[in-house]
Amino acid sequence: MSVSVSKAVFGDVYVDDLVSSCGNGLDILKPAGVYFADRSHSSCRKASLILRKREQHNNRFVCRYNISDAAQGNAKYNPPFGPRMKSVHTSSLPCTSARAAHDVSFDGSSKDEQTTPVRTIPSKKSLKLVSGSCYLPHPAKEETGGEDAHFICSNEQAIGVADGVGGWAEVGVDAGEFARELMSNSVAAIQDEPKGSLDPARVLEKAHSSTKSQGSSTACIIALTEEGIHAINLGDSGFIVVRDGSTAFHSPVQQHGFNFTYQLESGDGGDLPSSGQVFRIPVLPGDVIVAGTDGLFDNLYNNEITAAVVHGLRAGFSPQLTAKQIATLARRRAVDKNRQTPFAKAAQDAGFRYYGGKLDDITVVVSYIASSSNT
Repeated sequence: MSVSVSKAVFGDVYVDDLVSSCGNGLDILKPAGVYFADRSHSSCRKASLILRKREQHNNRFVCRYNISDAAQGNAKYNPPFGPRMKSVHTSSLPCTSARAAHDVSFDGSSKDEQTTPVRTIPSKKSLKLVSGSCYLPHPAKEETGGEDAHFICSNEQAIGVADGVGGWAEVGVDAGEFARELMSNSVAAIQDEPKGSLDPARVLEKAHSSTKSQGSSTACIIALTEEGIHAINLGDSGFIVVRDGSTAFHSPVQQHGFNFTYQLESGDGGDLPSSGQVFRIPVLPGDVIVAGTDGLFDNLYNNEITAAVVHGLRAGFSPQLTAKQIATLARRRAVDKNRQTPFAKAAQDAGFRYYGGKLDDITVVVSYIASSSNT
């Protein structure tokens, strides 16, 4: 969603020229939030205000591991924001906004009612999320912690990511503040949800209405429910589901135009939470969810992410270690000027001569779907 402020040249287009030519300038430059334990929410972790240097290890990683109903700390795990364009859809979601989020089925098609694939899935009682994360802020944003934010709620079986729109820096606003407050408010809303009835769309609606910081961000919230995965995604963050060594699902990117993502903003500006896409996806033990910001998906293709997941599973990596491996690979691609990447392909399709990766904040959250007895 953002590109580096550096004057690196790709073809005959300066990165800064590319930025200024894409939609509203307030949509572009943006890197990531930080993930720390929060004492006020014992079962959840969320983004902090500033990335403290002492929390940065030698390799500048911020990684965390969360697991429900299992011992923590085990290194190995044995798993089984421009034109306000909105789509018009209706649903019965309890929203205060004028338009309601539409549901997208497992195959990505929009439907008024959801149909469950012919496949028996275990109930939530027998499944759990075993989650870990890794966050790499943009090198130029390490002092402030970047503009991404995310959380993992173990007890509530939910995860979320947000990516603050870095173009706000041009008017002196740290969009990371918005993203971090949005994720913090999401945690609070999750904890207020009726037990066993967590609705990500309702959570995002509540969180957005409570977020007062200036700025804007994308948002993706995923929960494990009795029906499987229930998620909402708005913008160019998102998630994939890996099953049996293949990418079984990838949430679509929501953009008004090239590099001009859907985004939530405080007040009535920006897009509405109801513009987000809602997903209900059956899952099985052994499935893996990889959620992330565009720093991940702009630099790695789905098959590359899936390959890293498969490697991690075979090696017995914990979700945290798998997330770290994926984030490391994404950062390697981001600084590689000689490799085709999803962002480069999108830029080329939009008429730009651009090649290589896109340096940005990178947030990766990996969740293994496991049987409760597996750990």
